[in-house]
Amino acid sequence: MQILFQSSSEGSVPGLGIIPSKIDTFTNKDKTVPHMGWNSVHLLDGQHDDDEDLDEALHYYFVHSYRASYDPECEPDAAQWAHSVTQYGREVFVSTVRKDHVFGCQFHPEKSGKAGMRLLDTWLRQSTATSQRPPPAPRVPFPPKPRDGFTKRIIACMDVRANDQGDLVVTKGDQYDVREKQPPTTTTSSAPTSSPQPTTTVRVAGAVRNLGKPVALAARYYTAGADELALLNITSFRHSPLRDQPMLAVVRAAAATVFVPLTIGGGIRDTVDPDGTPRPALEVAGAYFRAGADKVSIGSEAVYAVERLRAGGGARGDGSSAIETIARAYGRQAVVVSVDPRRVYVKDAEALDGPRKDEIVLGSGEEAGKAWWYQCTVSGGREARDLSVVELARGVEILGAGEILLNSIDRDGTGRGFDLDLVNLVRRTVNIPVVASSGAGNVQHFVDVFEKTGVEAALAAGIFHRGEVGIDEVKEALIKGGINARRATDVK
Repeated sequence: MQILFQSSSEGSVPGLGIIPSKIDTFTNKDKTVPHMGWNSVHLLDGQHDDDEDLDEALHYYFVHSYRASYDPECEPDAAQWAHSVTQYGREVFVSTVRKDHVFGCQFHPEKSGKAGMRLLDTWLRQSTATSQRPPPAPRVPFPPKPRDGFTKRIIACMDVRANDQGDLVVTKGDQYDVREKQPPTTTTSSAPTSSPQPTTTVRVAGAVRNLGKPVALAARYYTAGADELALLNITSFRHSPLRDQPMLAVVRAAAATVFVPLTIGGGIRDTVDPDGTPRPALEVAGAYFRAGADKVSIGSEAVYAVERLRAGGGARGDGSSAIETIARAYGRQAVVVSVDPRRVYVKDAEALDGPRKDEIVLGSGEEAGKAWWYQCTVSGGREARDLSVVELARGVEILGAGEILLNSIDRDGTGRGFDLDLVNLVRRTVNIPVVASSGAGNVQHFVDVFEKTGVEAALAAGIFHRGEVGIDEVKEALIKGGINARRATDVK
């Protein structure tokens, strides 16, 4: 849609100039940018009678930092093209344009589930003869409503790795410990009768925990109403990222039947093949985008990049990190940084006078009297780094990340709920969207994290895989609690 306009502040290349207006960036005074998620549209006057392609009761998937402002008083000629508008925060922008046989949309219909499929079907079935329309009525201002239609996202995450037979399966465990627990085996060795017989206890690792096939599970979660899906390769490309064809095949198969955004993680970094061929992170990410992914998730490499950033003064990166190269080529909305912090408890004196005193969390309730900060880790939580979660969050935003996936090593697999202190801390630190992860055990935990932190999305894995909580149950609980959510029934 944006290429129909004259130009954009996103770059210096001119547009087609068909619509006499410019594209500009969102302000982030009252919202996060990019505008990433599901939002509603409002058909402008005169568009309701003959339009069946858009539905104001449904939601569409947006992901962008630049928009066409809707301003019929200052730009009446451009406003004539406006077909529908959307509100994000207090800003109203053009969500679709239409004139005769030209139609453009700001959202992604191919990622908007049932709503998007309906729009594409209607558009393809219309002939050019029926799309010749009379001039639209003069446009009038659309004042912002007290509340926009932006919804909270529920993301289903699937950890994918190869089992002992070489098949890719969805698994879940304590970090990288994803094998079934086996009872210990006790053996008795032969010994002289005059000596006590020694015994040996042997613990045998079980099979890789198999919770389903990734493509089948992805289809199931899409049908259940998941707003996004994440496929994280925890095998992590032991030889060559671009030779890991099974995972690329998984993405292609999922993208062919799942029409919501897909995030792919694991091994998105600069590597070298066994034969010495260098594989830049940008090349790896590009392969996944072409296979059907919408976003890539970067973990440990982001920590190292921020460490280099801070060593160089902290104002800007050197342009070489995976975050920077991918964001520069595909846009910051395509880059998610996955963060794995853990609590580090401190004494009162350290809390008041330590180098990270502004990041100290003072416990309450059951944790009253305790104080801690959050330390970043790499390698799935196995190695701690001298970097706080606040320092990392600020750093990746500077480098160009468009979203933060915020895990919690302390809460992972506990079912005790999201770490609200951690989520609030990071939510206050950055102006990009944040996804809360780790600890969800019931539907109320999702309601709590949205009500008490203002975070944009929440992710879960095990409770969905094991059927302990349904995505439809989560959606209904959110709506009942007055929280904007895309209904699971909208995807049927």
